[in-house]
Amino acid sequence: MRRVAVVVLTVLLGACTVGPNYQKPAVPVPDQFYGAPATAESFADTPWFDVFGDPVLRSLIEEALRKGYDVRIAAARVEEARARYGIAGAARYPDVDYSARTGYGRQGGDTGAAVAADVGASWEVDLWGRIRRLNEAARAQYLASEEGQRAVRLSLASEVAATYFDLRELDAELDIARRTVAAFQNTLDLFDTRLRGGTASGLETARAEALLATASAQIPLLEREIVATENQLNVLLGRVPGPIERGSAEQAVPATVPAGLPSALLLRRPDVRAAEQALIAANANIGVAEAAFYPTLSLTGLLGVQSAELSELFGEGRTWNVQAGLFGPIFNAGRLRNQRRVAVAQFEEALAQYEQTVTRALADASTSLVSLEKLGAAEAERQRAVRANEDAVRLVNIRYESGFSAYFEVLDAMQQLFTAQNNLARTRRDRLVALVTLYRALGGGF
Repeated sequence: MRRVAVVVLTVLLGACTVGPNYQKPAVPVPDQFYGAPATAESFADTPWFDVFGDPVLRSLIEEALRKGYDVRIAAARVEEARARYGIAGAARYPDVDYSARTGYGRQGGDTGAAVAADVGASWEVDLWGRIRRLNEAARAQYLASEEGQRAVRLSLASEVAATYFDLRELDAELDIARRTVAAFQNTLDLFDTRLRGGTASGLETARAEALLATASAQIPLLEREIVATENQLNVLLGRVPGPIERGSAEQAVPATVPAGLPSALLLRRPDVRAAEQALIAANANIGVAEAAFYPTLSLTGLLGVQSAELSELFGEGRTWNVQAGLFGPIFNAGRLRNQRRVAVAQFEEALAQYEQTVTRALADASTSLVSLEKLGAAEAERQRAVRANEDAVRLVNIRYESGFSAYFEVLDAMQQLFTAQNNLARTRRDRLVALVTLYRALGGGF
């Protein structure tokens, strides 16, 4: 009965866990995003491979998720956190080890060999929940690392898509520059012919040559940017520098993009989920620090055998003992108290970071929603500007051929068309990048 009472008492004491239990902080979340209405459906519910219609882009994203350096680094961090969680969990069980010794010597009138073998076990009884709190903290850190890996994957997919759209936009600018150069070259050739025939002025010819040189200078600059962007994308893919394939289809932006509910961000965005797991770990560490104020109960046992002959080792000379040790602090110059203060301060820091992450997530989503809407309106206006400038070039050429306009007007109209076409290409790129940013801000992905 005495042994049973001791076991029951130990179990009851082991059920005691000091330190605060985690409670999810109350963070105010609006009913809808600022600048955009809330909807039950969310763009983030769409799988990433359905977001991007370009098959080449999808293959690039898949390659980056398999081979990209950031993904490999994040996966290694998850494995490290998983192993640390296993280390923390192992503390709940006894440590068992063994030792064996042999020797040869003389004692009194006898000379001979001696053999001994021992099996020992030690176990810290988790009276105050220190080990449970350590395990709780390690588990939260492991889950935070998994959310961090998911955030890396989402970030990498978004960055690959945005860089690819940059590359396609540079391709469009290069095509515009080459067509503009060809048009200005035809104009210069025409003026040269007329100048030699005495029907054109040197001023017209010089103006046409200047515009041709200005447009031509854009081509090597764009080619330089294209190579730099390809290399940037190669790094994301885990490739050595080289050309990047392009798709033939133009990426289309959906006509409507549902925002979803702001509260869903707390469940979907990996950075928010990782920040909460970090907060859980910090809360558990307060319990670890508080448990250090209380005594530690350690149980040790030893089972051994010894014999003068190896063949008789397990036949005689058995020994055993069991010990219990109680250890506790008396004086430590405030070290334990300050350790707890450190843990509390780290919790307050983690709490502020969690609240900041939630607020930033709401701001990111709101900004991305408004950006996508406004860039759509800007793209429509710039498309209208391109059409108007194309009409202007056509009409001013008719007037010039009829003798009603000077060719300066033709050159000016062509230059404005060149600028309008570039502005449209950049706005289309910005709108596609805004779509990617919104998808990431809403926590879509995997």
